Amino acid sequence: MIEKPITLPCGAVLKNRIIKSAMSEALADDYNNPTSSQIALYRRWGQGGAALLITGNTPIDRWHLEHAGNFVLDGATDRDSAARLAEASKSGGALVLAQLSHAGRQTPKAINSKPLSISNVRLSLPGFGAPKAATEEELLAIIQQFAKSAKIAKECGFDGIQIHSAHGYLLSSALSARINTRVDQWGGSLANRSRLAVEAVRAVRESIGDDFIVAVKLNSSDFQKGGFDQADSIQVAQKFEAAGVDFIEVSGGNFEVPIAYQYSSISESTKAREAYFLVYAADIKAALRIPVMVTGGFRSKAVMNQAIASGATDLIGIGRPFIIDPVFPSKLLSGEIDAAPAVERTFPPEDDLPRGTVLNWFCHQLAVQGESGSADPSVPLLEGHERYLLRTGMLSKKMLDARKL
Repeated sequence: MIEKPITLPCGAVLKNRIIKSAMSEALADDYNNPTSSQIALYRRWGQGGAALLITGNTPIDRWHLEHAGNFVLDGATDRDSAARLAEASKSGGALVLAQLSHAGRQTPKAINSKPLSISNVRLSLPGFGAPKAATEEELLAIIQQFAKSAKIAKECGFDGIQIHSAHGYLLSSALSARINTRVDQWGGSLANRSRLAVEAVRAVRESIGDDFIVAVKLNSSDFQKGGFDQADSIQVAQKFEAAGVDFIEVSGGNFEVPIAYQYSSISESTKAREAYFLVYAADIKAALRIPVMVTGGFRSKAVMNQAIASGATDLIGIGRPFIIDPVFPSKLLSGEIDAAPAVERTFPPEDDLPRGTVLNWFCHQLAVQGESGSADPSVPLLEGHERYLLRTGMLSKKMLDARKL
């Protein structure tokens, strides 16, 4: 069933059900424009057989980045390089979405020590500054910037956008009663807490028309006491559907509880576990008429087909295997292989490693894939982790130095 096409509400047709979910490529130049390496990587992905590619964390505000290497879509973007990235992505028949985001309080301190957030509740992790609660004027400006960035994406040749309202970034934190402590129309009830994200969707849809894909990435839960939960998620998903969304990607967690970045090692009893958020997605899908996408853990074709057959999801989001083998979808669809690469299953359990080791190793592999044309899984786990941390610091310094000029 993964080879079966699907038509989205806006009329766009996906040639199969395999989607490259967003990953933080961090391959942009010092001015946050796509580089030749990033464009070449998207060309490989675009020709690899997937139906749709989603860019990783494409901020609408260059002072609220998830990573210094993010490709930004705003008024200062080099549209020629952005257009080349879109063109490369579509060179093999895939469609491409720009994942529009605003990091909010999860902006690294090295980039912005006082980032705008929905409130002044600080992230309980090192490396992040004390956020400033955005004024109503600033929140309205952010909504309009989502719309402006979506319009730029359309003008540059993207087939649509995905609004990132998951993983603790600004729109996601606004949904959480634990983080959103406001007492005005942007806080309190779920209707108020969802206002920022829903209004961003409405503004985007109004700015780009009905024939452009508008998707949303939404947490099924933050998995934090007093935060955004599954019951909230179902109600917000319905609001997004009413606002004109074409499909919803279901994920979960945030930087403090990184559920979306987990993995199962071969030594664990859960070694065959796939589709982390499928159970949550089933309840969300039951409340909607639009397609649902689940990302996290899928590796075997059999499990992907079972997930679609169960009615819990329509689209299969996959990330890390694209780093190791950019053309694995073609192999999976043709029957050459029956499962996507799963190198993470050879790694030790997460509890035996420094925080973020596996995620950082894959981020290092992404950089290697982008710059050399192929990954190098022989790099030891801890070495890849350390190389990525060094690279992150270097990219932040280079970007800030360039901005001084």
